Amino acid sequence: MSQLTETGKRSVFSPRTLSKYIIALGSNQSVGKLGPSAVLNEALALLEARGFVIRGCSEYYNTPAFPVGAGPNFVNAAALVESSDDPLAVLAHLHAVEAQMGRSRAVRWGARTLDLDLVAAGDLVLPDAKTHQYWCDLPLELQKTAIPTELILPHPRLAERAFVLVPLLDVAPQWCHPVSGKTVREMHDALSLASRSEVVLI
Repeated sequence: MSQLTETGKRSVFSPRTLSKYIIALGSNQSVGKLGPSAVLNEALALLEARGFVIRGCSEYYNTPAFPVGAGPNFVNAAALVESSDDPLAVLAHLHAVEAQMGRSRAVRWGARTLDLDLVAAGDLVLPDAKTHQYWCDLPLELQKTAIPTELILPHPRLAERAFVLVPLLDVAPQWCHPVSGKTVREMHDALSLASRSEVVLI
């Protein structure tokens, strides 16, 4: 089955039920002749080639690397997509596209050609509410080294990150966090003005 997506390209996908996913995209390194913005364009095309339906993509934003001093500024975006795959399969697709674009995971929070984060899968809380809360409450020092061995959704740092929430406001302002009950707009507005102002429309 073929469908013309909002980006004007055709996606081939199974006629099974499609689930909604939120993906955060980022790049602060070139891939060959492709600068970071072009890298994000290519990532979206590769996702479509894998059967994802792109329902919406934000504008592109320039944001400081996180944590401070971790590398050049990023180009960040957020996309609302649909897929017939389950969250673990979706994550595998994201990692495969990162690898296609030369992503190296040698340094945590280091410079990268492409970062595709699975932020949310509809209103799912994975693997369970207690584990999700543990990762949300993890102190910053432990965040630097601790890596979960299972998929945590929604992303435990979602409500803290302007570089995710500012772009996400473009495509899913009314999406409601299944744990906190807050919408994207409410989480965005709760951030400090200083952190929001660091995310600059390109």
